[in-house]
Amino acid sequence: MADYQNPEDTLILETSKGDIVIEMNAEVAPLHVAQIKKLAKSGFYDGIIFHRVIDGFMAQTGCPDGTGMGGSGENIKAEFSKEKHVRGACSMARSQMPDSASSQFFICLDAATFLDGQYSYWGKVIDGMDNVDALAKGEPPRNPDVINKAYIASDA
Repeated sequence: MADYQNPEDTLILETSKGDIVIEMNAEVAPLHVAQIKKLAKSGFYDGIIFHRVIDGFMAQTGCPDGTGMGGSGENIKAEFSKEKHVRGACSMARSQMPDSASSQFFICLDAATFLDGQYSYWGKVIDGMDNVDALAKGEPPRNPDVINKAYIASDA
């Protein structure tokens, strides 16, 4: 296992394109980080596709039915912050309602500062951004990439 600075706050996504390693920020979004950890530990993300990947914008995943309409059944109160939606930023997807984030999240492929303060940023990609870039594009992609396994580094 790689040596991560904070393994209990490091999410590893083993995807069909390779590993994506995300450093979660519990100081900025404690409720969202707790939710992601709980879902990863339960196997919720295993087998879920990247259902929305827009070149130059973001890659979205976390919908159990692959449509972008599903969730875990448990919404989280918004935790908006001053963190910037730059390349590699990880943030929760939601509906028009601020407190509707559940299990879906996105990874910014490029700066998307118009999202700042409106979506709950919870981490950043620290390794494997090339694998994020390589994800099949589309809404949904014709042959979507999948999270084979998601886990917390300290559980490896």
